[in-house]
Amino acid sequence: MTFESNFFCIFDIMQAQIDIGFEELVKLVKALPSNQLQKLRSEIDRKTNTAKSEALESLLLKGPVATKKQLETIESNRQMINQWRQV
Repeated sequence: MTFESNFFCIFDIMQAQIDIGFEELVKLVKALPSNQLQKLRSEIDRKTNTAKSEALESLLLKGPVATKKQLETIESNRQMINQWRQV
């Protein structure tokens, strides 16, 4: 057995809360290496897309619903348009 095969690294994550201004945050983000900046962008995009998706779902669920008569009218209109196209 070699040292490398039996060696396991365990890292604990330290968390700290600090209050910084927006401008200082911008400076810190600009100082990130490109790989960490890409990870940050991906995380922000993921959270933004999730929020947009939830907002759209909520809007659609609260939106108006067609009645059976309205659906029948729509279907009838589709059939008439399709007949007109074939002529």
